[in-house]
Amino acid sequence: MTQTAAYRWARKVVIGVTGFTVLLVGLAMIVLPGPAIIVVPTGLAILGLEFAWARAWLARVRSMMPALQTARARVAPSPDPSVRRTPGP
Repeated sequence: MTQTAAYRWARKVVIGVTGFTVLLVGLAMIVLPGPAIIVVPTGLAILGLEFAWARAWLARVRSMMPALQTARARVAPSPDPSVRRTPGP
C-alpha cells in the first residue's frame, strides 16, 4: 500500500466514523431532547465529503426543511408562558 493509498483509506475511515457518529447522535435526538434538525444534516454533510449516497440524502433532507419547519412551528409551544394554546377542534 503506497503512502497516498494509505492516506485515502485513513481519510475515508475517519470521515465515515465521524459522520456516522454524528448522524446516529442526531437520529437519537429525534426522540431525545436536542437539535436533531441541525445534527442530522451535519452528519450527512460530513459523510457527503466521501460518499455520494450521503450527498443525495443531504439534498433530500434540505428539500424537506421548509415543510419540517412549518410543521414544527405549528406544534411548538409559545415562548411566552402567559400565552396558552388550546387544542383545535
